[in-house]
Amino acid sequence: QVQLVESGGGLVQPGGSLRLSCAASGSIFSIDVMDWFRQAPGKERELVARITSGGTTNYLDSVKGRFTISRDNAKNTMYLQMNSLKPEDTAVYYCSCALLTTQWSGLKVYWGQGTQVTVSS
Repeated sequence: QVQLVESGGGLVQPGGSLRLSCAASGSIFSIDVMDWFRQAPGKERELVARITSGGTTNYLDSVKGRFTISRDNAKNTMYLQMNSLKPEDTAVYYCSCALLTTQWSGLKVYWGQGTQVTVSS
């Protein structure tokens, strides 16, 4: 089976930084797209950043220039460096990966359990 485990969340003051990690483990043949989503209380889950297997990245407009997504394919791990954090970045952050468990399986999406990020003074 496949597990995604996020880490690195916490409480930070406005203007501060955090680095989230998402480690995928288990029966993994290859990982295609890796995403970071977030969901604030009372709001819908939104896509924050995406990185493809080739390294192409996309960002939510409100985080462009502040957040950086990256991945280490050798470790099946993805990161989200978050700088200049704002109170409106407060949310539960989830990682998601579309991956193959074997070379013959179809792509399947897996989700982590989420990590809380709180930006407050």
